Amino acid sequence: MKINKSSDHTSLNKNKMNYNVNEKGYYGAFGGAYIPEMLYPNVEELRLNYLKVMKEESFQEEFKDLLKEYVGRPTPLYFAKRFSSKYNAKIYLKREDLCHTGAHKINNTIGQILMAKRLKKTRIIAETGAGQHGVATATVCALMGLECIVYMGEIDIERQAPNVARMKMLGATVVPALSGSKTLKDATNEAIRDWINNPIDTHYIIGSVVGPHPYPDMVARFQSVISQEIKVQLQEKEGRTNPDYVVACVGGGSNAAGAYYEYLDSPDVGIIAVEAAGKGIYSGESAATSVLGKTGIIHGSKTLLMQTQDGQITEPYSISAGLDYPGVGPMHAHLYQSGRGEFLSITDDDAMKAGLELSQLEGIIPAIETSHALAIFKTRKFNPEDIVVVNLSGRGDKDLNTYIDYFKL
Repeated sequence: MKINKSSDHTSLNKNKMNYNVNEKGYYGAFGGAYIPEMLYPNVEELRLNYLKVMKEESFQEEFKDLLKEYVGRPTPLYFAKRFSSKYNAKIYLKREDLCHTGAHKINNTIGQILMAKRLKKTRIIAETGAGQHGVATATVCALMGLECIVYMGEIDIERQAPNVARMKMLGATVVPALSGSKTLKDATNEAIRDWINNPIDTHYIIGSVVGPHPYPDMVARFQSVISQEIKVQLQEKEGRTNPDYVVACVGGGSNAAGAYYEYLDSPDVGIIAVEAAGKGIYSGESAATSVLGKTGIIHGSKTLLMQTQDGQITEPYSISAGLDYPGVGPMHAHLYQSGRGEFLSITDDDAMKAGLELSQLEGIIPAIETSHALAIFKTRKFNPEDIVVVNLSGRGDKDLNTYIDYFKL
């Protein structure tokens, strides 16, 4: 079923209609709500209420207070001096790795747990790939005293053991997804099944800008705090609010949506999205959706999706558990198709080397997801005066075993 009517988008900035969601829940040709009849009440309740709730003064006060006192915002905008010198540009890192729980994911889970409470939900479910969203969800459920069930692919459980342990310490139940590729896509399928079976008391905290409308827009709005802060911080450091480029890695794409949000309608700001090419774009082991994807429907929205000629989803691959998703959020699909975003693909090998390089040049160990974004500087040249902001979406603690195995540390 498609949800095509809405009277609750009066607050949408008309100047952003080209790149933000429209009143029907679409970004250009992408988005919408393609859902089973049994999910309609869940999604409709959220659609009818999310903007109204987010505009409430009490909601904004609580949200902002928790971001400051609990999450640790604003996160620094750090000038990476040695990295900049090597690549001959002014490179700033937006330090989302310094958020409580170690990644940007907490911005969205704080927002959604407050939303769930106002909708009188008592049980929270989530999906996770790299584990950071699962940890962030378990964290806010512990904070608010709500039951938490996290679905995670069996393969991801094995390669992200520290995050699984953190979720369990926080009181969450971690349920393995045993079907398909046993990764993020399959964990999402299991979470959706749960939501269908528990429609009254359960809120599904989706961790990225994917899923049926209003999720992509709601998550992007909660994550937009990233670009709001960049504007203020860049004004302080450079005397201007707009960088020349904003760079972020893209799987589903919530960290990227947050970093781009305030710049979508600023044509002077280049938007660069970096996907995982795995073992090579055309190797058969890749997650480079912009190159390999075709229009299709996954997890409730129309977007770019890796699929076979007869429409079967192609199994994605990346060394990064957070980037091996076969699709991309509808906002990013529209940025790609419209030409507003520049999409680049980075292999496992180049990403791992970039992560090691940042560690040794700046003393910052990035998540492997972020390492993909950092790797573009090897081949994507910038001018010496260009100000380039890279969203450092998470820290590398969760990936140490992968780094150890790869580099034989």
